[in-house]
Amino acid sequence: MNIKIHSVHFDADKKLEETIQEKIQKLIKFSDNIIGAEVILRLANTHTPDNKIVEARLEIPGNDLFTKKQSATFEAAFDAAVDALRRQITKHKEKQRGL
Repeated sequence: MNIKIHSVHFDADKKLEETIQEKIQKLIKFSDNIIGAEVILRLANTHTPDNKIVEARLEIPGNDLFTKKQSATFEAAFDAAVDALRRQITKHKEKQRGL
């Protein structure tokens, strides 16, 4: 699986990138037909503490799954994004099976 991580207007540290890659790899448990993933990390131009935004897109046959989450840390925002993607994968698989 091809995983792309983009950090907009800052450099993400290696620990954050490794954590993102590990959690994306764990999504294969839910669907083994994931082609690739793209994660975009950016800072919002607000003065609130919840200014970290994570956008994640999973490439699967048929169409892509996408989520965008915002939180005080990139780790918390990415955890919420992974949970949302896990739910989307489950719904997509149920739809394919006709349940």
